[in-house]
Amino acid sequence: MELYKENQLKVYNSLSKKKENFKSITEGYVGMYVCGPTVYSNAHLGNVRTFMFFDVVYRYLMHLGYKVRYVRNITDAGHLENDAEEGEDKIAKKARLEQIEPMEVVQRYTLDFHDVLKNYNFLPPSIEPTATGHIVEQIEMIKEIIEKGFAYEVNGSVYFDVLEYNKKENYGILSGRKVEDLLNNTRNLDGQSDKKNPQDFALWKRADERHIMRWPSPWSDGFPGWHLECSVMSTKYLGESFDIHGGGMDLKFPHHECEIAQSKICSGVTPVNYWMHTNMLSLNGQRMAKSSGNFILPNEILTGENSLLPKAFSASVVRFFNMQANYRSILDFSGEALEASEKGHSKLMEALSFLDKIVSSEISTFDVQKWKKDCYSAMNDDFNTPILISHLFEAVKTINLLKEQKASLTVSDLKELKTTLEAFVFDVLGLINENSQDNSGKINGVVELLIKLRKEARENKNWALSDQIRDELIALGIQLKDGKEGTTYLIN
Repeated sequence: MELYKENQLKVYNSLSKKKENFKSITEGYVGMYVCGPTVYSNAHLGNVRTFMFFDVVYRYLMHLGYKVRYVRNITDAGHLENDAEEGEDKIAKKARLEQIEPMEVVQRYTLDFHDVLKNYNFLPPSIEPTATGHIVEQIEMIKEIIEKGFAYEVNGSVYFDVLEYNKKENYGILSGRKVEDLLNNTRNLDGQSDKKNPQDFALWKRADERHIMRWPSPWSDGFPGWHLECSVMSTKYLGESFDIHGGGMDLKFPHHECEIAQSKICSGVTPVNYWMHTNMLSLNGQRMAKSSGNFILPNEILTGENSLLPKAFSASVVRFFNMQANYRSILDFSGEALEASEKGHSKLMEALSFLDKIVSSEISTFDVQKWKKDCYSAMNDDFNTPILISHLFEAVKTINLLKEQKASLTVSDLKELKTTLEAFVFDVLGLINENSQDNSGKINGVVELLIKLRKEARENKNWALSDQIRDELIALGIQLKDGKEGTTYLIN
């Protein structure tokens, strides 16, 4: 039986602002859309935190037995500076400054984004559509919104009429904002804008003579509004209604609010059942952001080539660091926090590496079934990775007791512990045991050889050599443990 049938997953829905029992629209299938990067520069670690969390969501849903279609877009046009309605396209500006083609900018930073995710052990999404690959569909959606009376064209640009929409629907249903308050807090239009109202947002913008990226449309040579692409691509690949839409908390308003309005006008139904938003990553007490220069790039952490950290850290340690905070909480990044995560990560991997050496017993002193249930309960509670990790370390504590022969497990419990621990550590959290992949095989071989030489020395009553091997291994942080079944070792 599929695991999702025996595990009731709860998801915090940003729309209802509470945890809800998760039920997919089609049993056994999940459609998930996550807003991807605007590829005009390198993705910083704050951006990657969002994608890392949804990578874990994707992994856990598949672990539960769901067939998941995960769509994560690439924004390669239409995203203006400072998320505004006016100004220069971020990609076009980068191209102008560097005197290269806009698609060269897109290619460079799309490849960099993929390299980062590969380095950090992300699973690729099912589909990764681009905004420029769906211009035709965006134009068709604009036509439909105009025909239904919720958009208007002025001087070659098309705007969504928020006040008209709000007569029947609730613009602000996701963010909790009220149109009346938005109007009161907005300066009067200065006459230079084509909008009827300040809250109206662009569906299509006429390109002036300086704008490099442009496409023909019934209204002008121009480009689509930033919000439109996600409505188009999510609908095309997941249907008019789908299960999960994710992104950073900063996208809740106006981006996701606008998505809801556009999609609902075209389909007449609520587009998304569960909205999920990650909180920010902070650095030096401030939000990590490119605009302020307060950020660190993911690959700078791996190389150690930065001024913020005392040394380089592995990708798996950074993943582990991210998972130690709830995705809806602010997480503060620092060298001290990474060093603490590195120690915890090392203890977890050492325990996992030792599992194959444990000899089973007739009885179990650790309730593996209860522990397993607790692990699932943590993830079923809105993907609560910090609580999951606390349960994983309960297993680490037991494994260390097993090393010291102060605990015991039956054959079946030992197998269950190993299978469950590896599933959550590697399959769900996406961590990697770098030692086992790189040098642990060689280290094991060398230590086992020294154990064999020490055994021979003891058999020959060469106590001096035996003690020398033991003492020099201790000096290297390798402690030998003599027992009835032979000699084992622990790397401290």
